[in-house]
This record gives sequence, structure tokens and C-alpha cells, in this order.
Amino acid sequence: MDSTDILDDKDSGPEVQINLPSSVMSRIEELMGGTEQFDSDEFDAVAYINRVFPTEQSLSGVESAAARCEFRLSGVEHDIRRLVRAQAEQREAGQKALLDAQRCIGELALQVADINKKAERSESMVREITSEIKQLDCAKWNLTAAITALNHLHMLVGGVDALRQVTERRQYKEIVLPMQAIMEVLQHFESYRSIRELSTLRDQVHAIRAQLATQILADFKQAFTGGSKSTISHKTLSEACPVLDILDAKVKRELLQWFIGVQLQEYQHLFSPEQECAWISHIERRYAWLKRHLLTFEDSLANLFPSEWRLSERIAHQFCKITKTELSNIMSSRRNEIDVKLLLYAIQKTYNFELLLHKRFTGTDLGAENIDPNALDKQNAFDPDAKDTFPETETPSEASGDAPPSDEVVTSSWVRSIGECFEPYLSLYIHSLDANLRSFMDRFVQDAKSSEVGPGCGAGAVIASCGELFLFYKKCLVQCARLTTGDPMLELAGVFQKYLREYASSVLQAALPRASSASGLSLSSLGPNVPSLVSNLHTLLKDETNNSGSHTRYTKQEIAKITSVITTSEYCLETTIHLEQKLKEKVAPGLADKIDLTPEQDLFHKMINNCIQMLVQDLELACEPALQAMTKISWLNFDNVGDQSSYVTQIIMHLKNTVPNLRDNLASSRKYFTQFCIRFANSFIPKFIQNIYKCKPISTVGSEQLLLDTHMLKTALLELPSIGSEVKRPAPAMYTKVVIKLMTKAEMILKLVMAPLDGNLEGFVAQFVQLLPESTIAEFHKVLDMKGAKLSKSNQSALDALFKETTKVNSDASK
Repeated sequence: MDSTDILDDKDSGPEVQINLPSSVMSRIEELMGGTEQFDSDEFDAVAYINRVFPTEQSLSGVESAAARCEFRLSGVEHDIRRLVRAQAEQREAGQKALLDAQRCIGELALQVADINKKAERSESMVREITSEIKQLDCAKWNLTAAITALNHLHMLVGGVDALRQVTERRQYKEIVLPMQAIMEVLQHFESYRSIRELSTLRDQVHAIRAQLATQILADFKQAFTGGSKSTISHKTLSEACPVLDILDAKVKRELLQWFIGVQLQEYQHLFSPEQECAWISHIERRYAWLKRHLLTFEDSLANLFPSEWRLSERIAHQFCKITKTELSNIMSSRRNEIDVKLLLYAIQKTYNFELLLHKRFTGTDLGAENIDPNALDKQNAFDPDAKDTFPETETPSEASGDAPPSDEVVTSSWVRSIGECFEPYLSLYIHSLDANLRSFMDRFVQDAKSSEVGPGCGAGAVIASCGELFLFYKKCLVQCARLTTGDPMLELAGVFQKYLREYASSVLQAALPRASSASGLSLSSLGPNVPSLVSNLHTLLKDETNNSGSHTRYTKQEIAKITSVITTSEYCLETTIHLEQKLKEKVAPGLADKIDLTPEQDLFHKMINNCIQMLVQDLELACEPALQAMTKISWLNFDNVGDQSSYVTQIIMHLKNTVPNLRDNLASSRKYFTQFCIRFANSFIPKFIQNIYKCKPISTVGSEQLLLDTHMLKTALLELPSIGSEVKRPAPAMYTKVVIKLMTKAEMILKLVMAPLDGNLEGFVAQFVQLLPESTIAEFHKVLDMKGAKLSKSNQSALDALFKETTKVNSDASK
């Protein structure tokens, strides 16, 4: 077979296209000597020949090159023939291996089929062997079920007869276990209800159960209503109670309802509405009756009933239910006889009684809370000589001198189980609190009008009456929360708001110096109209003059009053926030959104701001003569620059005399002292700049002296928060930023005054806009006046136009 036959044979098979990875192809091309240039679609044979034979002399090697190519070509053809032969041999071997694999698969399929046939025969044999065993198992199960049913039937028949006999003999102790067994057997025969005999036995059992229920109820009624004629012993009744537990639940409920009604018959008769002792003035007698009755019941009859029945607790629950209904009815019919003192007495006695019940029955299933009973002393809880563990409700007039009560309100099913009936009448209680707060406020106002600084009212301390007011608020809130979470809590919040505004207007404002003319304003008539008070306070911020026309500053005692009002207002502000939170916690969730003390908080906040402004203006008033002296100095005639001027010394002296005292008074309200410093800088430095504008005309030397004074004043202002203090603390960053910004403007103004103007107007304007980018044309004119510039109208107009244009360009560039 020659190479042509081999190629023809190879081509006769299916075409196989092999796609090799790029890395493999690159490696093949590398091994083949970089022939990829001949495979390229862009290969140019002419260019390649010209590159191989660039000159005529190189053509002499064409024959040798052609010989090498032919030799190379013959070698490639030889390799191809060798590879084709090898491929043909591999193809024949592959076909042979495929035939062997197909033969093996056929043999394996025959073996699997044979195994399946054997498995089916084995399964059939096992089924034949076990069929008889299954029949035996089924017979055994049926026999067992029949024997069990017969045993149960025997038990049922015998048990019904025995149950009927012990029922007739009232041997209740011997009924419980047989009855339970019979009920279980009946449950077993539930699927045989269609059998007549079983249905008859079931009817007999139910008849016996009904007979037992009727008989036991009759025995209890005979024992407790028959008197001495009763033949039923307490032992028989005690043995009958477990029988009731296995009868229908309604039988037990009927007995308990009847028995509790019997126990409370005397109470309902003694405290019927027509009896005088039924009125709420004698409400404590009702609770004393239950205490005595429960003690008697637990000593004599409690042992008749199982402890898990909790007869004492059930009697107490029914007592509360009856008492609540009767009190509601009697108060509704005699509403005009109820006054606040009587109402508070009844509420407190009721609350103490409810707490006593909570303490006695906590931890039982009928209670609302599951508190560790060991944590409470239950021993002799109904002893008439025992004292109530919860104090009487303090009257409002006593609230100022007592320790604050716990703000914890007990949550229990007992608390408010009776007291809920008083809720429709709590408006009387709220009105009483209003009246007592009015008397409080009148006393506070008289103290505030006193010319002397009272104890606890000086040196920036919180005014003592403020603590008394909020202590009373806390007691009122706790007491009211014990009684209700409904609309009366909203009324209480309204009373709180009213007297917070009253306190701000009549006490805090009256405590401010020279506020006698404004202290008569009462916010109780204004309601939430807070701006009226704020506008009234602003009248205090005007400079006052005495009869001789000289300025009047606050004395040290008056400064102490102002700082005391600041700290008191801060305390009121923070406490009002907490008061609002507590009110929202205590009130019903649906009413929480209706409580809003924000106007009162804003009122105290504005009171603080106005007091700070009063202190700022007082210090400015002290510095005013020095600023006026600065404008009276002849700055045009200065010959040389010396030390700081006398007016700077005076200003620094006033700062040292005033600020340390304020800092000490506001030591507990450091943030407001910082606000004072920032406000003073924001107010004083602009005034200082305005007075700089008044220093005209001014020479270059005068400008240098004024620049030196400005620098010295800037240094003093930067040290203002710690001036006069042994402990040097860094000034707050915000304050430092304000001082540097404003005093830098003053320094830039003076530098512009020293800048030359002649012959270079555009340069001066550019320098002005660069140093004072936020200045106005009015300030530009003031600087020109300080320089003493003499400009014609045309020059002035041109300069103004240049200033506006330069300012606009810089503004656009900054954007």
C-alpha cells in the first residue's frame, strides 16, 4: 500500500475537526520554527522573497535555498506517511476493543436476568411459607382484643353495680377510683356505640353521674342551710369534693357559685344601699368585714375543700366584684354628697385593701402576677391588728415636706379591681390638686418678690421652690397613676402645664432684677401663648438709666439672681422632659399622643436665652464708656506706637471683674457659660468694629497703634472663658472660631487703612476685596473716610463701580 492509498483510505472516513487550545497551538508553532507567518492571512509572498533576497548578489543563493526547501519538504512528507500508517493501525485496534466490550456486556445482561428470575422464585417461596404465620398473628390479635373487651365489659358491668351501691350509701371516698376506671373503659368502648347493651351501660353510668351531682349539691345545701337538723357530716362533704373534680366542670362551678353566694349573703345584707354603713365614708368597714370573715372561714371551713380550689381567693374575687358594683350604684345616686376629702379617703382605703389582697394571693393562678411568694410576708395577712404596708395618700398640703414616694405602680388583677369605680369622680381629685398647686404658687411668688436672696437661691443655685414643685408633681403623678390611666391623666397633665407656665412667669421672671413691672404677667391667663412672656422679657434687656442719666449696671446680688434663674430654668427644662416621658408611660397607650409639654420646654429655653442676653448686655454696658473713649482719641496726631491704650486696659479690667463671677455662678451649667461667652463675642466685637469706623481721620501711626490695641483685645477675648482662673483651660473651639473671625476683620480694616491709595486705585480695591471678601460698599466708604481720602464725584463713582465689579468677579470665582 503506497502513500496515496493510505491517504485515500483516511479521507474515506468521517471528517474530524480538532480544536486545540491557543496555548497548545502556540507551542506547536514554536516547535515548528515559527512558521506562523506563512499561515497568516496577511502573508505577502513577494515581500517575503524581497526580504530574503534583498539584493542581486543574494540571488546567487537561490539554488541552495530551493534545495533546502525540497529537502525539508521531503522530510515532512515522510513524517506524514508515517503518522497515517500509525493512525490506521490504531483504528483497527480500537474497533477490535469495541467488539470485545460489546460481547462482555451481552454476557453480563444474561447473568443479571438469571439472577432476577432466581430472586422472584425465592420471594414466592417465602410468601408461601409465611402466609400461614400471618394468619396465626391475625388470629392472636383478634383473640387478644376479644379477651380485653370481655375484661373491660366485665369491669364495666361490675363497676356500674358497685358504683350504684356506694352512691346510694354516700361512700364518696370509694367512688373516685372506680368512677375514673369506668370512664376510661367507656372511652375504650367509644367505637362500639352501636351495640345496644353497651349503650345501655353508658346511659346507666351517665345517670349515676347525674345522680351524684344532684346528691352532692343537695348534701352541701342541707349541711349549710339545714342548721341543727342536718345529718351530713363535714367529713362526708370533704370526701365529696374530689368526686366533683371528676364530674362535669359545670357541677363544680354551680356548687362554688352557690357556696360563695352563701358566704357573702351577710355582707350584702349588712351593706345594702339603704344602710348608712354602705356609704363610702364607712368603706373601711366593708374591708374589715372581709378580713374577719376570711379568718373565720379559714379556721372553720377551709379544710372541707381541696387547697387547689382556692376558696378564700374566690370569695375575695366575688367580694371585690360585688363591692365595685354596689359602690358604683350608691355613688351615682348620691353624687352631690361626694367631696374630694371623702373621695381621697375612700380611694386610699380601697387601694390599701387591694394591695393587701395582692400581697395575700400573689403567686396563685387567679392572680395577675407570678411573683415569688417568699418575697412577701403572707403570714396573718388578714389579721385585723396588722398594719397596712402601704402608706396613706399624702394630702397635697403635706407633699412639700415629705420624701418622694416610689414611682412604681403595682400591676395586679387585684389593684383597681374595686378602685376602678372611683374613676368617674377623679375630676374632684384633679381640682383639689389644682387648688393646692395654686396655694403653692402663691407662696412661691411671695418668696420670689422678696428683695433678699433667699437660702438656696444665690450664687447660681437652683431655686428651692423649683424642687418642691416637681416633688409634688411626682407624688401627684404616682397617686393618679394608681387610680387610672384614662382621661383624668390628661386633666392632670393640663394642670401640670398650667403651673409650669405660671412658675415661669410669676416666679422665675419675678426673681429677675428690676422685673417688678413685668412680674404681674401671669401665663395662666395666656394658656400656651408663650411669645407674650418672651416679648415681656425683652423689655428687661433695654439699657436703663437713673435719674442723673448715667448707666446702671446689675449688682453682684442681682447677677446671682439672674444666674440662679438660668440654672433653675435648666433644671425645669430637663425635668419637664422627664415629666412628659413619665406621663406618656403612665397614661393609656391610646392617649399618649395627646400629652405634649413642648411649649413649656420652649418657654424655659427662651427664659435661659433671655437671661444670658441680660448678662451679655450688662457686660457690654460696662465696656461702653471705654469704647466711647476710643472714638474720642485723636488718632490723626499720633507720633509713635506705644503700649496698649487705656481704653483697652479698661475693657480687660471689666472682663476680669465680671466673667470670673459668672463662671463661678454657672459652674453647674457650663454650657450656658460658654453660650454667654459666644454671645458676648458676637455682640461686642461688631460694636468694637463700628467704633473703629468712628475713629476718623486716622494716620498711619494711629492705625498701627489701633492695630496693636486690637491685637491685645483679641488676645484677652481668646482667654475670656478662663480669665481670672488659676486653672487655664483651652477655650471652646466654637468660641475661638467666632473671636478669630470677627477680630481678624477688625485687623484687616486697620491694615487697609494703612494701605496706600494714591495712584493705585485698582490695587487698593483688589486688596480690599481680598482681605474683606464679605464686606459691603458702605464699609468700603467707611474705610475711605478713615483714610481721609478726598475723591471727586467722578472718581468716587468709578471707584464704586470698580468695587462692585471686583466683588462680583471674586464671588463668581468662589462659586
